[in-house]
Amino acid sequence: MKDEFYDERVWDARHFIYTFWVENEHAPTAQDTAKGLEIEIEDARALYEELNARHAIMLMAGTQMIRMANPFSGVPSGFRVRVGDKKFYANCAWDSFGIPAALHADATIDAFCAGTQEPLRLTLREGKISGDTAIAYFRVPFAQWYDDLVFT
Repeated sequence: MKDEFYDERVWDARHFIYTFWVENEHAPTAQDTAKGLEIEIEDARALYEELNARHAIMLMAGTQMIRMANPFSGVPSGFRVRVGDKKFYANCAWDSFGIPAALHADATIDAFCAGTQEPLRLTLREGKISGDTAIAYFRVPFAQWYDDLVFT
């Protein structure tokens, strides 16, 4: 059984990951996390594995690279979100609104229509959406998203 100190370190790592991501516009490596938390690299890797097991982040299969820390995408996607002078990738249409919500900020979202491949631009200002008209369609019911999160 994991002890309380370990559990606290797991959430410290999660907090570090998000803080690093927002400041640097990309996911931290396990080495970045080890340095930032002043822990050994092996401990950072173990924390990444634990966060992955808890669905708090998603690692790329067979690696220690962060694929997702919702709503942020660790890989380029069709959903680019600009908040101030910072740019982030979102995992999907839903997450593209999650980034400005998480940051409590206005944003511009560049995406595309899956049906026509036409570009879309949406602006979120003071909680109101303007720009192109679009409908988000989710191919998989929410209850099944973690069956294959990348496909979803």
